[in-house]
Amino acid sequence: MVPALLISLVAASPLRLAKREPVPSFVLANAPLLHLHSTEEYGLSDVAVHLAHVEPQVNYSSVASSVTLQTLSGFGSDVFLTSKDDVTDSPKAEWLRSPYGAPDANGLSGAPATIVLVNKPDGVLDAFFFTFFSFNDGGKVIGIAFGDHVGDWEHTMVRFVNGEPTAYYLSAHSGGSAYTFDAVEKTSGRPTAYIAHGTHANYATADAGPLWDPTLNYRAYWYEPGTGGFTIADGAGAGGAQIEAEGTGWLDFRGRWGDEQYRILEHGNYCVPIGDEEECHYVSGPTGPVDKVLDRTAVCPNADSCTIASSL
Repeated sequence: MVPALLISLVAASPLRLAKREPVPSFVLANAPLLHLHSTEEYGLSDVAVHLAHVEPQVNYSSVASSVTLQTLSGFGSDVFLTSKDDVTDSPKAEWLRSPYGAPDANGLSGAPATIVLVNKPDGVLDAFFFTFFSFNDGGKVIGIAFGDHVGDWEHTMVRFVNGEPTAYYLSAHSGGSAYTFDAVEKTSGRPTAYIAHGTHANYATADAGPLWDPTLNYRAYWYEPGTGGFTIADGAGAGGAQIEAEGTGWLDFRGRWGDEQYRILEHGNYCVPIGDEEECHYVSGPTGPVDKVLDRTAVCPNADSCTIASSL
């Protein structure tokens, strides 16, 4: 296991790899437009704001009092970025609800999207559009809440071949769905996605709430499959203004973007056996973009179970 804290790196400046070419125009022209659910209670979140309200912990014990995008890469894969606020409070802390991230009438969110571009053989370019929420509401089954957690990463991905969009992937927790690009619904010529209430999974058809355009405010990076390194592409809006100072090191963090699953009764947590599985009210937060199989060869993360639908 990677150590909890790489002492020599925490105080260091962020990893600054050379800036590469900006996001290609054909990527932005075919970037998804996403609808939040009409009853969504949580706004899109800025990763920098999220980090201001968590502390790195290992085995429920603090290993540092604070963390920023510039210092995040110094923490190991056993670290959980743990909320400084009680997540059971009602209403929840404002940073967990992220009202600043709600899109305006033009589709602009105050929370920058994270775009990761990956060049691959045979003219393939995969463009990942990551969404981040500071809280995931897992919903209820027969009135019992399950699957809540701090931090929530989801993504859509458009695959291009020689500059032409050919396929579209929509993540839904540990799974997802893939379509030919021609099959999916378009909005102003761009692929559409629908973000589920609370869990923020992506679907090709669903409730159409406020529209979010990630190209209006984003941080964009290139990822090199061979080396596993990130470089800055460019940005737009607040994300573009911040990206140079923030660097790329934060994308190397392989720990969890939320709390470790609480012990039974801690914060009122409980677990219930359902079939062969155990479902809990509060579960551990997710890993980040680096853990989403950016170097995948298939459109889906798992090439052995990847069906690309040609219709909705």
